Amino acid sequence: MGGGIFLLSNKRVRALIWQVVLGLVLLAGLGVLVQNLSDNMARRGVEFGFGFLSGPAGFDIAERLIAYDADSTYWRAYVVGVINTLRVALIGIVLATLFGLMIAIGSLSFNPLLQRLCRGYVEVIRNVPLLLQLFFWYLSLAAGLPDNDNPFELGLGIVLSKSGLQIPWFIEGGWDLEFPEAGPFGMVGGAALSPEFMALLAGLSIYTSAFIAEVIRAGILSVPKGQYEAARALGLSAGQQLRFVILPQAMRVAIPPMTNQYLNLTKNSSLAVAIGYPELVSVATTTLNQTGHAVEALAILMLVYLTMSLLTSLLMHRFERATALRER
Repeated sequence: MGGGIFLLSNKRVRALIWQVVLGLVLLAGLGVLVQNLSDNMARRGVEFGFGFLSGPAGFDIAERLIAYDADSTYWRAYVVGVINTLRVALIGIVLATLFGLMIAIGSLSFNPLLQRLCRGYVEVIRNVPLLLQLFFWYLSLAAGLPDNDNPFELGLGIVLSKSGLQIPWFIEGGWDLEFPEAGPFGMVGGAALSPEFMALLAGLSIYTSAFIAEVIRAGILSVPKGQYEAARALGLSAGQQLRFVILPQAMRVAIPPMTNQYLNLTKNSSLAVAIGYPELVSVATTTLNQTGHAVEALAILMLVYLTMSLLTSLLMHRFERATALRER
């Protein structure tokens, strides 16, 4: 009895008990909602369930990194959509971070022209809706890329045309390279980055880089002036000061808000449906229209985006902790 009272008097134990109780209440509420939804759909003659995922999809996905055709299951179609989403999100995060870092450094430059150009970049990009920017990049690529009959050769077998950026790639099941060449309906062979992918990547990277630039700029400004003076006293050059003294301290402040921008970039990739890039939302929309399982399709979307967001937050949190430990 005395031990139980002691445990209840412990703040951490009480907090854990309340979290467990709250979790059980939420699960019970979710169960009631799912049961009501199932009953209401049954009364309307609509079957509720995820059995449709094992059926043939019946539609093709033009851009994919794994084997897939119209006879594949809906489940595999969703996997293709998730891979396409992760593909553009991961590359976009890297590019947006690099662009943002350069713009942040430029906006703090002692060169007035460079400083104003970087500040103007941030103000223009972040105040124009992302969807309009995606349309701009897509239409620009559609109009500006050379025709398939006369592609622009970049060397080493890399060509650029209205079919996208195509590079030599390994033939399936072997180590021989397959080079792009003109076919009856465009460029064939090798691996390709479609215009839709390039437009989406450009739009997401440039748009998010404007916000990341402000985050990094604020982090740099938060570093005490004494750190700059100490770095100069050690005889470090301006580049060395930035690399070894200023940025490591600035990033400790910038990492948490940068995590939000990474999450936003991943979720904003859902706008790809507007320019025809076959990511997760595009696959889910097609599935919904064919099967009528709207609730299930939306539930899968929510679960996938929630999982990606939680994993991103977890990785950034671990990175933040690791960085803090190295600085002590």
